Amino acid sequence: MSTISVFDMTGKQVSETELSDAVFGVTPNEAVMHAMVVNYLANQRQGTQSTLTRTEVRGGGRKPWRQKGTGHARQGSTRAPQWYHGGVALGPKPRDYRYALNKKVRRLAMKSALSTKVLDNNMIVLDALTLDSYKTKTIADMLKALGVEGKALIV
Repeated sequence: MSTISVFDMTGKQVSETELSDAVFGVTPNEAVMHAMVVNYLANQRQGTQSTLTRTEVRGGGRKPWRQKGTGHARQGSTRAPQWYHGGVALGPKPRDYRYALNKKVRRLAMKSALSTKVLDNNMIVLDALTLDSYKTKTIADMLKALGVEGKALIV
């Protein structure tokens, strides 16, 4: 079991706590973490892009000229994809991009991410998050006291 320091909001070390090796001692699996991120991003997609096919474009019900004898190429509709103002051939249609990952894979990805944070010393544990007033300055001062710069995730 690995240990991690516990800090208060002023940045002083209060104690140390042990981390479970079942969660924080897993060998990081980058492939599983990548699969989880790709799954998350795919599930966020709206999937509402759409184009009109030749059947959905208004008009074009009549054959523009007879089949033979004009010298033109044969045509059946003025809304075919090769025509100006025609429909789109094989264009995007609304679809659902969501897919599921196995529960064991999702759990392994979370354990791998947490283990990576512990290995890189990028995890800070607070004893308590007590705020007198909910202001940005209070949180900013706390993060500065803890030595956090740039992006931070507070859980």
